[in-house]
Amino acid sequence: MAKKAAAELAQNLAQVRNIGIIAHIDAGKTTTTERVLYYAGMIHRMGEVHDGAATTDYMDQEKERGITITAAAITASWRGHQINLIDTPGHVDFTAEVQRSLRVLDGGVVVFDGVAGGEPQSETVWRQANEYHVPRICFINKMDRTGADFQRAVSMIVGRLSGNPVLLQLPYGAGADFAGIIDLMKMEMVVYGDDLGTDIRREDIPADMAEEADLARAEMIEKIVEHDETLMEKYLNEDPISNEELIAALREATIKGLTHPVLCGSALKNKGVQLLLDAVVDLLPSPLDIPPIQGTNPKSEETEERGPSDDEPLSALVFKIVTDPFVGRLAFFRVYSGVLKSGSSVVNTSKDRKERIGRVVRMFADRREDVEEVRAGDIAATLGLKQTFTGDTLAAANAPILLEDIQFPKPVISVAIEPDTKADQDKMGEALAKLAEEDPTFQVKVDDQTGQTLISGMGELHLEVLVDRLFREFKVSARVGKPRVSYRETITAPAEGDGRFVRQTGGSGQYGHAVIEIEPLADDEEIEEDVVFEDKIVGGTIPREFIKSVESGLREAAQSGIMAGYPVIRIRASLVDGSYHEVDSSDMAFKIAGSMALKDAFMKGSPILLEPYMRVDVVVPEEYAGDVIGDLSARRANIGGIETRSDGVSEVRAEAPLGEMFGYATSLRNMSQGRGSFTMEFDRYQPVPASMADEIIKGGG
Repeated sequence: MAKKAAAELAQNLAQVRNIGIIAHIDAGKTTTTERVLYYAGMIHRMGEVHDGAATTDYMDQEKERGITITAAAITASWRGHQINLIDTPGHVDFTAEVQRSLRVLDGGVVVFDGVAGGEPQSETVWRQANEYHVPRICFINKMDRTGADFQRAVSMIVGRLSGNPVLLQLPYGAGADFAGIIDLMKMEMVVYGDDLGTDIRREDIPADMAEEADLARAEMIEKIVEHDETLMEKYLNEDPISNEELIAALREATIKGLTHPVLCGSALKNKGVQLLLDAVVDLLPSPLDIPPIQGTNPKSEETEERGPSDDEPLSALVFKIVTDPFVGRLAFFRVYSGVLKSGSSVVNTSKDRKERIGRVVRMFADRREDVEEVRAGDIAATLGLKQTFTGDTLAAANAPILLEDIQFPKPVISVAIEPDTKADQDKMGEALAKLAEEDPTFQVKVDDQTGQTLISGMGELHLEVLVDRLFREFKVSARVGKPRVSYRETITAPAEGDGRFVRQTGGSGQYGHAVIEIEPLADDEEIEEDVVFEDKIVGGTIPREFIKSVESGLREAAQSGIMAGYPVIRIRASLVDGSYHEVDSSDMAFKIAGSMALKDAFMKGSPILLEPYMRVDVVVPEEYAGDVIGDLSARRANIGGIETRSDGVSEVRAEAPLGEMFGYATSLRNMSQGRGSFTMEFDRYQPVPASMADEIIKGGG
């Protein structure tokens, strides 16, 4: 059965689509995915998110909360094309799931709520898609909701997201009057004769929409031909242009990221999803349409590229690790070139380790089907990798290549966690390690001073879900402390520090001496590391072999924190002088000297504490907007703007310190009688007010 399914799906690369469904929370991604699976024949009954029955929301935590937490991979087929689809989370706490999915996808479907339009998290996922150059089409969903406004949603794609929407459809009616979809390519109206959305009929466009449809089609043609010289010439000469020519030109412009085709419908009411699938096949790229992947040869350190062909050497990127309680670690990967076979040996070029590929499986959410091999352009998972984690490259041993790693945001919130018993302690250590393997934005560390285990993540919900999994999946019994802010330390003025480590013992002594200069980095200076180290030693005052040791000691001191135990960020440290002893100098002595020099310089550089500032977007009925603004101001927030929508809902945008926002969900519920919602995303670090900084330093956070 599994082999037959695999054979049916193994197709020409031109007929493969690797796509993600991305959007703000509650825009209807999972419902849209569920419909895609139903119409593609992968499931025989549509489950609903609000009933906890959606195929891709299979975790207990997802079913209970009615949200997507982890990106789920699904393989389906439509019109002879294989569609590898990833349903991603919309909640900002799980933004890393979107990030890693977009890294390996060729195209995206951005879902918008027809009432809310471009929401805060829509901006985040759009920005991430821009970062990875992912072509996308837009689906304005929920056109059946009261207050749905198609044109407003389209204008927000331009105004908020700087997109270039090309309308392929218009809705006929909105809210309770949403009766059909006008197809501007075929100039027909699509109506549905049943509730399941399977009885599709095409009719003439009603007279009351004919003029608007003609104008919209003319605008659509104008927007398409401006990206194609041949069609532009035809258009100016008033020669006829076929729909096939328009679709081909639009596809090319979409793949280049110049246009964003827009469709509409209601996934919940089963309207418009088949047309969306047609657009995925017609307009989004196959692996052949995207440029060859570039990487570095780990031996020669030269840039190489691999084309999407089975004949090229193997290159694959692992983008997700999942701990399955029944089968162990599942590693999700995208094959960029070559063929990856079950039972074969490969090299993890990120770790320079050999790995043996165990079972290779194609994923259908939480269901798996074994396959013998996966080819270039495909997405699948494997069991049995020991040393491989998120962002690692797998390659052929005789042609190694190292692909670019996936960058993730740093955690901003921590809680202390303590096991109830000694037995729980061992279990907790193992479970936390597995969760950290799965989620690169989840970090575990032991506080040197208190011995407490601290877990850090992207937000309260993120940690709440991980702790819940700890209790349920791993059966760990533990107590969780209150959330703590992950502060940072930096300096505001240049300074010089001297670190001299001398110790005389019975035999040979220890001697290391380093002088460093540090300076703060400008906010607009782009850096890859929190601390930039520069070697400015001249004349051999410190031998070359000890400079690495100075850097190592300096970085360790910066990571441990100097003023209040929080990591140091945004400084440049230059090693300018020092001295050594022919006999007594050692790596350890210079490491300690580097640490001492940084501590000395740091305290002279007018040090300050920094706190994470969050972008906060609150959506509440208009009558509660005043209370919300007053409450945010009391939390030291800067109010950025207020927008009132046509459905009587206000959107308040603000920036607020994370330390003041703990428990905000409960406060907002109380203020708005349960009708408000908010999203919060890390924005930047800002200096802590002096009076508060003293308290934080004394109290250790």
